[in-house]
Amino acid sequence: MNIKFSPPDITQEEIDEVVDTLKSGWITTGPKTKKFEKLIAEYCHTQKAVCLNSATAGLELILRFLGIGEGDEVITSAYTYTASASVINHVGAKIVLVDTDKDSFYISADNVRKAVTDKTKAIIGVDIAGVIADYDSLFEIANQNKGIFKPSNDIQKAIGRIAIIADGAHSFGAIQRGKTSGEIADFTSFSFHAVKNLTTAEGGAVTWRDIQGVDNEYIYTQLVLDSLHGQSKDALSKMKAGAWEYDIKMLGYKCNMTDIMASLGLVQLKRYEGLLARRKEIISKYDSAFKGTAIKSIAHYTQDGSSSGHLYITRVKGIDENKRNEIIIKMAQAGIATNVHYKPLPLFSGYKELGFDIKDYPHAYDLYRNEITLPLHTLLTDEEVQYIIDQFKEAVGV
Repeated sequence: MNIKFSPPDITQEEIDEVVDTLKSGWITTGPKTKKFEKLIAEYCHTQKAVCLNSATAGLELILRFLGIGEGDEVITSAYTYTASASVINHVGAKIVLVDTDKDSFYISADNVRKAVTDKTKAIIGVDIAGVIADYDSLFEIANQNKGIFKPSNDIQKAIGRIAIIADGAHSFGAIQRGKTSGEIADFTSFSFHAVKNLTTAEGGAVTWRDIQGVDNEYIYTQLVLDSLHGQSKDALSKMKAGAWEYDIKMLGYKCNMTDIMASLGLVQLKRYEGLLARRKEIISKYDSAFKGTAIKSIAHYTQDGSSSGHLYITRVKGIDENKRNEIIIKMAQAGIATNVHYKPLPLFSGYKELGFDIKDYPHAYDLYRNEITLPLHTLLTDEEVQYIIDQFKEAVGV
């Protein structure tokens, strides 16, 4: 066996759509990107969406649009990938990491509440494995602290409280209490990276809820401007006869999505409900096989909603890091690629240099020390799923 961890599910239809784009002569941001944005907004039940080259770019542009910078603080989880926190540093604000709750992969509301100050401008929740975080609690905290919130631009004034941002890199297509990821937090940033459920090779998108008194077209325009050097016209607009003239309205960045990337996304979105259904089937097989054993996983499908089924994260009761790593090696020897989600940020050199110490995040460390992520993707056959189950049980000793 040679079972990869998370290969992209690309069919001839995606290939044909990309070829069509290449033959069209228009390969950068253009009509297919704009169509993809429209379809993402419809899927997420939002008025607008902006497509970019990554979820990381999306998070950073959100912070910049909110006017967050030097002297401000942004709270996020210690148990996440670096992108959730590094963007805070990029804009010059202070990263405030908080621990998870015990035996929970999600940011702790109690710890967030303790971390809020009059400098807090945003809280970035993290959706793990495809399961949406508890944004109701984060909104409650933001509303409870309206009295000490100090807005520093018109957007912050319009929101009137700490902004709630979703790192939705894992959760495109997830549903919580009747709402789709993308319409729950004030702003959501999605990833369409190669390993994600829906891929554009690299890529991402930002969606947002309506902000009273702020036109959605204005938000869209500002985010697009910031993704294209602050240039008043994109390449498509400049192609019109005699329309070369443009302005640089802000000193922006370069993180737009291309039509080549959007071509993949258009077909992937068309296929997406089927992809989600297959992921649910595989999760069900795993859940049934590991029920009653020392192998525990996140609950992907509950009365509150359904996950996007992005990762099958497990914890093996009673093991430490050394045993965890031995199991990962055994799985590799059996031809099965596994992974760990996540190594808490305070364990990395870059975060240690900023003064973070893993001793302050005991719950995040406890999650990490016995976590193993199994392959979960739509190219897996039922036979391969059963092989993974059998080999994992043998490696764990259950």
